[in-house]
Order: sequence, then C-alpha cells, then structure tokens
Amino acid sequence: MLHKRWFIGMNNYDLTSLTAAETKPVTSEVGVRAGGPLAGTITSINGLRHHLQWAIELEHATIPPYLCALYSIEPGRNLEAVEVISSVVIEEMLHLTLAANLMNAVGGEPRVDVPQMLPGYPRPLPHSDRSFQVSLVPFGPEAIETLLKIEQPSRPSSPPEADNYETIGQFYGAMERGLRELSSTIGEKSLFCGDPARQVTDEHVYSGGGHMITVSNLATALAALSEIVEQGEGAEHAEVWDGDSDVFHPQRDQVAHYYRFQELKLGRRYRRGDTPRSGPSGDTISIDWNAVRPMRADPRTADHVVGTQIRLAQEDFNESYCALLQLLEQAFNGAPQTLGAAIGGMYTLKAKAQALMQMPTEDGLATAGPAFEYVAPERRASRA
Repeated sequence: MLHKRWFIGMNNYDLTSLTAAETKPVTSEVGVRAGGPLAGTITSINGLRHHLQWAIELEHATIPPYLCALYSIEPGRNLEAVEVISSVVIEEMLHLTLAANLMNAVGGEPRVDVPQMLPGYPRPLPHSDRSFQVSLVPFGPEAIETLLKIEQPSRPSSPPEADNYETIGQFYGAMERGLRELSSTIGEKSLFCGDPARQVTDEHVYSGGGHMITVSNLATALAALSEIVEQGEGAEHAEVWDGDSDVFHPQRDQVAHYYRFQELKLGRRYRRGDTPRSGPSGDTISIDWNAVRPMRADPRTADHVVGTQIRLAQEDFNESYCALLQLLEQAFNGAPQTLGAAIGGMYTLKAKAQALMQMPTEDGLATAGPAFEYVAPERRASRA
C-alpha cells in the first residue's frame, strides 16, 4: 500500500515558538459581510495561515480511517476495493502535501508532529459542523458510509464556510475567497512571501493520480485548491470525474473519491455518460464482505492491560506512526528530499497494523487494531 512510489516523510515542532499574532483567536480573522450572516471571509494573512493549518489537520484526519478499512481486508481478497481505497489514500497524501505547499507559499510553517493531529477516534472532522463522527472501523458497509460522509460533495449554491463547515468543498471555498481577496488587498508579492525551496515537487517521489503543484502565486495556489476539491468531489461540483486517469488502470478515467466509494457501495463502476444523478451503470464490482478481519471499532490502548501483547503492539504502532509524522514535518519545513525516507516505514506500519488485526481481543469477539494515538517525542523509542 502507499507504493505507486510515494509516501511522505516527517520533525516535531515547538508550539511555544508561535508568535502572538499566530496564536491569537482565529475568530478575529473571520469577517461578517454587510447584509448577511457569517460568511467565512478570511481577512488577514495570519488568518489564512491558521486555516491552512486546519487544512493540514483535516487532510490528515481522513488517513487513519482509510488505512483501517484498507488493512482490515484479508490479503489477496477484494482486490478492487483494495485498489479503490489505496488510490484515495495516495491522493489524500497529495492533498496533505498541497496544503503544506500552500502554507509554505504564504510564509507559514506546517505543523504535523503535534497532538491535535491525533486527538483520538471517534472524532468529527477538524473544525467542521460536527454533524457526524469519524470512527476507525474495518472495511464494510459502516466504513463506506463514513467515507461517503467525509467526501460528500457540496451543492453548487453552497456558501464558503471557513469554520463549522458542512462539506470539505465549502471549507476550501472559503480558502479560495481568502486567497483572492488578500491577493487583491495586499498584493501577490506580499501574500506569497514564502521560501520557494520549501516547496515539495514531483521529483520528491509522488506518482499517483493528480499533480504535485509548486505554489508561488495566486494562479498556482488556486490550482492546488482545485486539485484537492476535484479529486474529492468531482469537477465543478457537477461531474463524477476528477480529470485524472485511474492510477492502477491508466486506460480508465478516474472518478472522484466520493464516487469511488459509491462504486463500492453500489457494486458497479461509473462509465462515460453517467452523472451524479444517474449513478453508476458500468461493470459490476464483486465484494466479499466476509473477507475482512473483525477489528474492534475505535481501538484504544487503554482497553488493554499494561504489558499485554495487544497493548505492547498498539504502543509500538503509535510510536512508529508518530515517528512518521516527525519525518513528514521535517520534509514540509525545509527538507523535502526526505520524503522518500518514509516509504519503508509505511510498509512496516502496514505489517504492524495487520499483525494487530490478527490478535483476538480478550473477549474473543473481535480482533485488535491500531489506535493511532499521539506519543510525545520525548516518550518515543528510537524507531523508523
């Protein structure tokens, strides 16, 4: 998993180094438009940096539930579902990197190795309207419903929402508005003031669907936002297609994340001529819902006695995952060449997660699973 030549490598960051301007309440950066309700306008460069950090947290928040669904599938089974979920994970890593490129372009510093990246599951999407909870569950109908809620397209008439958003597209709509308005009011040169050497580019290991975009001005910033939104919910909120080729089957056009998960739910692929209204009418997809390891939902180390096999394995996984977050932060803060260093670590994480999913829980009703809990740097063993 996460091959197709890409993963991400990761330093921890001292939050006490934030300036007073960066730590002031973000509500002061959101404006109210005359004659209307809170419209989610981002009114300063510091407010934009706050929201780009939220975007980094948001893109990461989708990855643990996708990985749990993926790793719970029995090896060699449900290969079409494995391809679908793998392709989405690869692209979510692209989105995370694009959010970091945007942050670096406007002079911010992406933070990845921080506790808010792993606050525990179940959880709402970061800074959303909290209308649903994201859980860590094995592959199955419940998992697919959660993934569909995460990737839900926004309606064409939906307003931008910088906070308490209903859909990810609305959140990025507020980001687009902020970028346009700040570029107009303070000028592109003042807005895009970051060091170009901190940008992650295709040469640093990405070869999945979509494009790594070097952000240096308004046009490239808007292109990065468009890449994120179209891969998630389709082109212009109206199509099932995201404009790319299928990463595993280059002869096929690729559908957006929401519609890929719909294909799994409905057991049929989209084909040319299909629309969001029509649904998929192409080839059937065969899924064996029983070929899945029965991982306990929302695994926690606290559910197991200290020193037991499951507890030790979960703690080991947590430390290894946080070590990858540390590498990723290094890559996003001036060392993009370290991205390739995490590829081997991702294979190790996959093996550790799958080993947990083979360990029966104490009640014998399920298996264990990865907890994705944050471990402070000073408490980590030396792991890769």
